[in-house]
Amino acid sequence: MELQKIKSFQVDHTRLERGMYISRVDGDIITYDLRMKKPNSESVLENAALHTIEHIFATYVRSGDDSEKIIYFGPMGCRTGFYFITRGLTHARAISLTKEAFEFISGFTGQIPGTDLKECGNYLEHDLAGAKNEAIKYLWVLDRVCENSLDYN
Repeated sequence: MELQKIKSFQVDHTRLERGMYISRVDGDIITYDLRMKKPNSESVLENAALHTIEHIFATYVRSGDDSEKIIYFGPMGCRTGFYFITRGLTHARAISLTKEAFEFISGFTGQIPGTDLKECGNYLEHDLAGAKNEAIKYLWVLDRVCENSLDYN
């Protein structure tokens, strides 16, 4: 079998800025690239903060009115952001839901969801303060995101 170059590896990461982008469209399933860090030019997300963002964001979006339209939320291997996969959400709603989730993370207090030994495969590696700090920084980026800015170009 010959390995094909997948779409996400065809994006010019030397030009990619922080933002929110449409990574791919498969019918009514849309994968968004939530790019929190500029690739190859700034420090990546720390594992513990990234892990905490994942837990809180995923729980938040699956707890609201759009829960049935959420397929997946998880980190990129390069640790510069996350993939957010939805079904049947408009771009406008995906943007507003992303903003709502990061606002929620930025002010979150209490027990991080899913951090019990029985609930998580790495339950000790979390950083709420780091997650809140990264969420606040990303909210500044999200303030500039609109439906017309979702294209990588």
